Amino acid sequence: MSRPDHSEQAVFEARGITRVYHMGEVDIHALRGVDLDLYAGELVVMLGASGSGKSTLLNILGGLDAPTAGSVSYLGRRLDTGGERGLTRFRREHVGFVFQFYNMIPSLTALENVAVVTDIARDPMSPLEALRLVGLEDRADHFPSQLSGGEQQRVAIARAVAKRPAVLMCDEPTGALDSKTGIRVLEVIEQINREIGTTTVVITHNAVIARMADRVVRLRDGRIDVIDRNTERAEPASLSW
Repeated sequence: MSRPDHSEQAVFEARGITRVYHMGEVDIHALRGVDLDLYAGELVVMLGASGSGKSTLLNILGGLDAPTAGSVSYLGRRLDTGGERGLTRFRREHVGFVFQFYNMIPSLTALENVAVVTDIARDPMSPLEALRLVGLEDRADHFPSQLSGGEQQRVAIARAVAKRPAVLMCDEPTGALDSKTGIRVLEVIEQINREIGTTTVVITHNAVIARMADRVVRLRDGRIDVIDRNTERAEPASLSW
């Protein structure tokens, strides 16, 4: 897949994003005036220490949260003014999520866990096709207890991409995995980004993962500290942990 052309209109446009959480008499400023554009088909890694605001920013971009102030638009449509109904529709129709923990339904097989999403999507791929994409078609009839942690995370990725989302949001997808298994999971995310063209955001505190990205966004104290653009993306298999 060719690198994204930043002369084109951004898929996401965030301007002056702030997020304040009220904890009793204390205000927690998670984001402090963030500006960020994301482009079609690119893979962006967000780095930052715990409390830097990276997960809050992902939640706002993914429609799981709304900013306290500022604006965020997707394909020219404001997300911050659409209300909960508009955010729910945005998440359902456009976004796939992968989190640190796999959130498998233990009583369902891998295939059935993916089908939970495809049964309600508008134009999904088949559950088996999604599992094939992550290399787990031969494990389709296995229950979560019969799968390794890495396999469960790959099922979670299959579930996220089965509805053919335009955007894939990954929050610490390798955080619960050992380094070797984490590389395999990153290979899957990289493959989906390259082959399907899904705009992908991976949030992590591990700087090594940044080598797989088109751009690296570094956050500190609720602000974007620096944005680096990679001149050559590294293949996940070549990453050194």
